[in-house]
Amino acid sequence: MTPDQYCQKKTSESGSSFYYSFLFLTHEKRQAITAVYTFCREADDIVDECTDPNTAETKLNWWREEIQNLFSNKPSHPVTLALSDALKIFDLQKDHFDEILNGMQMDLHITQYQTFNDLLLYCHRAAGVVGLLATEIFGYNNKDTLTFAENLGIAFQLTNIIRDIKEDALRGRVYLPQEDLIKFNVTEDDLRLTSTKDSVKKLIQFQIERTKEYYKKAFSHLPDEDRSKQRSAVIMSSIYKTILTEIEKDDFRIMEHKIKLTPLRKFWIAWKTARREKKLYR
Repeated sequence: MTPDQYCQKKTSESGSSFYYSFLFLTHEKRQAITAVYTFCREADDIVDECTDPNTAETKLNWWREEIQNLFSNKPSHPVTLALSDALKIFDLQKDHFDEILNGMQMDLHITQYQTFNDLLLYCHRAAGVVGLLATEIFGYNNKDTLTFAENLGIAFQLTNIIRDIKEDALRGRVYLPQEDLIKFNVTEDDLRLTSTKDSVKKLIQFQIERTKEYYKKAFSHLPDEDRSKQRSAVIMSSIYKTILTEIEKDDFRIMEHKIKLTPLRKFWIAWKTARREKKLYR
């Protein structure tokens, strides 16, 4: 199996919404962004699957060394071998990969966030810098597009946090700021119940509205001249925003079940968005 095949397999098997937006890229860009995504997946899996924090820390440190090897032209892992090809074409910064690992390391040591500003640092590291890497691959002319990418990455991470509230709470992690739980009179135990209390519904509604503001903020910084280049990011946003819409339509009942979009629906949204963008920005 080649490095590219390894990354492609890992991405397709993940069922991620990102996979469907990659389908509309050129081969070189698809190869590069798939390698970046797989790196994020490998790091995230360490945190989610390692029950021993010391083992997880060791594995993350190995990836830190491997990223150093990547930028020293000495990669050994299939993911970094695939990334080495991407580095020949795209201006991907080592600091961004280091920041992603910093975000994963936060998951090993932080189980709750006191304020939204505290959470923003995590979102920046876990997703904002991923947006910056993606933008380098997708292409841009106007530097304001980088602000678009950073805020869109944060919006994606906030969407994931809302979607996975119960799953994370059962693992002992609560990403929603403690100040928000206090504001809506919600306890951490409320996030592990089999039914959704009215106070939790109000809390989730508040989180969704704030997340929507990040989508709006992101798109306010996307110049028309770069929109066609950022088509994959626009496709991703359509899929992710649909998750929020479905949670709203389901009356915020996140304790009863996790909202998921079928692969067919993700593909349909991706195709429909790509078609619309092509018509608008020929």
